[in-house]
Amino acid sequence: MKYIKIHPSDNVAVALEDLVPGDKIDIDDIGVITKEKIGRGHKVALCDIASKDAIIKYGNQIGVASEDIPAGSFVHVHNVKTALSEEGTYAYEPVSHELPKLSGRTFMGYRRAKGKVGIRNELWIIPTVGCVNSIAERLVKENQHLVEGTVEGLYTFTHPYGCSQMGDDHATTRKVLASLVHHPNAGGVLVLSLGCENLTAEQFKEELREWNGDRVKFLTCQNVEDEIKEGGRLLKELAEYAGNARREEIDASELIVGMKCGGSDGLSGITANPTVGRFSDRLIALGGSTVLTEVPEMFGAESILFNRCKDVETFEKAVAMVERFKKYFTDHGQVVYENPSPGNKAGGITTLEDKSCGCVQKGGSAPVVDVLEYADPIKKKGLSLLSGPGNDMVSTTDLTAAGVHMILFTTGRGTPFGAPAPTVKISTNTALFEKKKGWIDFNAGTVAEGKETLDEAGERLLDYVLSVASGEKTKQELGGYREISIFKDGVTL
Repeated sequence: MKYIKIHPSDNVAVALEDLVPGDKIDIDDIGVITKEKIGRGHKVALCDIASKDAIIKYGNQIGVASEDIPAGSFVHVHNVKTALSEEGTYAYEPVSHELPKLSGRTFMGYRRAKGKVGIRNELWIIPTVGCVNSIAERLVKENQHLVEGTVEGLYTFTHPYGCSQMGDDHATTRKVLASLVHHPNAGGVLVLSLGCENLTAEQFKEELREWNGDRVKFLTCQNVEDEIKEGGRLLKELAEYAGNARREEIDASELIVGMKCGGSDGLSGITANPTVGRFSDRLIALGGSTVLTEVPEMFGAESILFNRCKDVETFEKAVAMVERFKKYFTDHGQVVYENPSPGNKAGGITTLEDKSCGCVQKGGSAPVVDVLEYADPIKKKGLSLLSGPGNDMVSTTDLTAAGVHMILFTTGRGTPFGAPAPTVKISTNTALFEKKKGWIDFNAGTVAEGKETLDEAGERLLDYVLSVASGEKTKQELGGYREISIFKDGVTL
């Protein structure tokens, strides 16, 4: 199969492999001859499209023609423009879809206090201020001998904040770092402070509210003579505590998975993202939970999600989330319809609506049960929307702070980075999977090749996710790629 028309009402098709001038596209018994080269992931007009007419893909408008586009022509940024604006009105028109029926599934995870579940048993060092980043990194390097038995790793997540911040930024830093301390993938946590930062130890403990003194230790570097020696001692105590944990069989309903995309291409909304959507529906059918973020990448496709909200209250929260993000853009003098990145465009994505319609495919067809503020903990079983930007590191940090056990990250271009939580890279195309075997965990390009259906790929992804939850390492984990980036909006003193 060399091309695909995604929805019956579409007036463009997407090339699944490179097309050359003179190739025949035979869809709906109407033969169209390509007039020019159409790269894989890019769009070709299936009929004559007049200037200012809508470009339809996924059954949705993804922009308008900026000039007349003859049938068989290449459809992209040179002849299409966005139809988005800062203004938007939404009506709740609820729709529902039946979820697949599945028998029970399990994974091997760690039982934690208060009913929590982890899929890793690691030691984490959380710096409360950027000034101690190098100390944290040295402690990680010099204490790797503690990684033995059921202690699966020792990591730190450095950042530049915790001091010289005010207001919302200061509160956000405090909230994210405290949420990481509470994350169930950490069997033991060392909170590392300097001593003079404005995120004081007392303030941070107030944010934590409660903690197990065997699982969480605190070190203020200015208060001890040798912070490396004292840090090593505390890490040894944490390793002894965490080492008592053992994996046990846990129902899949306890699993929470975040969903994210980055470096998208024209196949993202055809292969990888809908594969993740099929997975999401399956996990939710098993009683589990998934979380979708990247609010700016809902712009232009938000109604697809809004109409799946379980009730009017949830719908209103979803609308408010999108409107707040639009205001965030305009308050900073930015438009809400900024085109995708150069890499996105090179891969075949033309407008933000084009990208958004592909992005929301990750949410599958399940009802939206909740809408969460930035880094809020997941509270309900099912599909939740989490407020956050599209930036890869910021949004994966957001998901981890919200409590997801792992993140499914779809990509058509490839990226090595990862969050503190295991980050599964899913390629949209087989060429990327074969080229970057050190980055990519799962290939959804098989769907474009006709080797499996989306449902089959979704089932295969469910199997893989349960394996990762049971301890199989992702390529990101094997490479040691773990980073955080905290959302910032205000003044640095």
